[in-house]
Amino acid sequence: MASKPRQTRERIKRLIRSSFVRDLPLVVAGCAVAALAVDLFMVPNGLAAGGLTGLATILSAVADANGFYLPIGLQTIVMNALLLLFVLRTGGVRYAIQTITGFILFGFFCDLFMPLADMMEQGELVLSALWGGIISGIGYGLVFRAGGNTGGSDTIAQIISRKTSLPVGGTVMALDVAVCAASIPVFSLTNALYAALSMVLSGYVIDMVVDGGNRERAAFIISSSYDEIAHDIMHGMVRGVTCLDAIGMWSGEKRPMLMVVLSPREVSYLKAIVFERDRDAIVIITDVNEALGEGFKEFGA
Repeated sequence: MASKPRQTRERIKRLIRSSFVRDLPLVVAGCAVAALAVDLFMVPNGLAAGGLTGLATILSAVADANGFYLPIGLQTIVMNALLLLFVLRTGGVRYAIQTITGFILFGFFCDLFMPLADMMEQGELVLSALWGGIISGIGYGLVFRAGGNTGGSDTIAQIISRKTSLPVGGTVMALDVAVCAASIPVFSLTNALYAALSMVLSGYVIDMVVDGGNRERAAFIISSSYDEIAHDIMHGMVRGVTCLDAIGMWSGEKRPMLMVVLSPREVSYLKAIVFERDRDAIVIITDVNEALGEGFKEFGA
């Protein structure tokens, strides 16, 4: 039986040959674009638009008021690294490498471009919020489209959802709103409201970049490790899973098939879970125009 270090090395080798590495230039470009939006539009105008970046913006402003410099990019790297320790159990090596790559690149570019923020003058809040949201949404969207991840609120939401069974999407929104609210004493109520506007606009642009506006995905998974995969989806992603009876017409064998509906941002996490459990699994992902019922939109809404 192969040792764990050897299994880890094999997983890393498979990742190197994967599409994620082929799409790495897109991840780099996306992180650079998102960081540029933060440094040019968010930071100079006191817009803490949710997530760990927003929290780091608040802490950096507090530190600056007390006479010392606290890099925003370095803060996000440290906070993401600490949070990642709590989600490694279900994401595995692939998810960890994708996430680490994303938040390190984003943090690096944030601090690299920060001198540009010092050169920028404060502009109109509405224009800064709009363009900051649009450009950061394009950047994050490129990262997600390439299978990457930048951590942040999504990681915190996964931890909370695992403990409380709260939906990941709603938890992310609540955390981002909390960060915007926390910025009021540091900046102002007006800044917080414009930061929230930028955050909403960024989320919309991300969805448009990732998949043209489709809000949900349906995944069908055929694997001999369906029990383990279902467990990871239910307890790691806090998503419901349905097991369907399927028959392979070529072999005539009965094969359980899992079905799960999830958001576009969770697709890369789902792929990482399946990849860790069974690299020979069959995964079919399709668009869902509308999802109704428990955990999704209410009937008649």
